[in-house]
Amino acid sequence: MTISVPAGAHHVGAYVARDNDVSANFKQIKFSMQVGKFDVARRLYETGALRKDLRAQASKLPIGLDDAIGAALTAGKADAAETGLMVFFAALARDLALEADRRLADMQALPAARVAGGAKILEAIWRYYNLVDFAVSQRDPKAATAVRLAFDEAEGYAKAQTPAPERMRAPLTQIARVLTGVIEASAPPARNAGGV
Repeated sequence: MTISVPAGAHHVGAYVARDNDVSANFKQIKFSMQVGKFDVARRLYETGALRKDLRAQASKLPIGLDDAIGAALTAGKADAAETGLMVFFAALARDLALEADRRLADMQALPAARVAGGAKILEAIWRYYNLVDFAVSQRDPKAATAVRLAFDEAEGYAKAQTPAPERMRAPLTQIARVLTGVIEASAPPARNAGGV
């Protein structure tokens, strides 16, 4: 089984972003898989906030992702379930990075406000990416390193004394680009309507 605790506290010391309903549900599912309770993991997935959010985001996700995760949980295939969950959280982090870039590009707002908004979204990016950093690292170590380095760079610009929203944009677009590659490489294969 390849499910494991996410890759440590990273660059921010002991800081871990607070859970929301989606990240808390992921941790419940992951723990259930770790202890071999796939029936519990499947129920938590089917009834939880994670799947509800996944379905709400379906138009931005690979086709068949929900079915692939559910089938992996039913079959007790931890690696396949973990891959599907990784794709979902990578997509959430990617979309947040794109949103942060859009907000940082908004010339109507003051630079300090743009950076503050970008920093808030950066925290949400880390909340989601940190959950699957270990899984990404196992499958594509170069991508995982690139995301962490880009995150560190963006965080440095967010904490700079002089607000520089334009400089913060490049690492965010790098995060989005790298995570798009992770998603494309790990998406479940398209299936026929009746296939499993």
